[in-house]
Amino acid sequence: MLTVSQLAKRFNITRSTIIYYEKKGILLPFSRSENGYRWYGKAEIDRLKMIIAYRSFGLPIVKLTSLIKRENGLDQESILKDQFTALEQEILILRKQQKAIVQFLKEPIQQENTMVTKERWVEIMKAAGLSDDDMLNWHRKFEELEPNEHQKFLESLSITPDEITRIRKL
Repeated sequence: MLTVSQLAKRFNITRSTIIYYEKKGILLPFSRSENGYRWYGKAEIDRLKMIIAYRSFGLPIVKLTSLIKRENGLDQESILKDQFTALEQEILILRKQQKAIVQFLKEPIQQENTMVTKERWVEIMKAAGLSDDDMLNWHRKFEELEPNEHQKFLESLSITPDEITRIRKL
């Protein structure tokens, strides 16, 4: 069993974060001692690991609460798909902002150095351990689940329209 401070130290987070999670009802202590200390066991430690993982995906507490409590009929897959789409939208907005800044500064070379190109994206995917078949399956699934977003993503990599059409037909 761990106290709030021990748990916070183990996961490199603040005590107030754990207490906040308790207030939101997503991480309750296993028990409280007579002196008011909160005690957390294995189940609570596992739950905190899950919370930290979801938070690392950028999930807001509201969605995290729904996911952990299984409210509103939302499941992990739909929440994570929504988050993926939201992140993709943020990326597109940030890229547009980069382009606007570059145009304002009239330094197009800066844009080329900061944009992720098709070649760089392939390097990243290979570095993450994906094979050519894995990348093909990734594109197929992206096209199946979010065809419009897939189109936008491919355009953001500065791929030619002909190549985008070819990739989307795979």
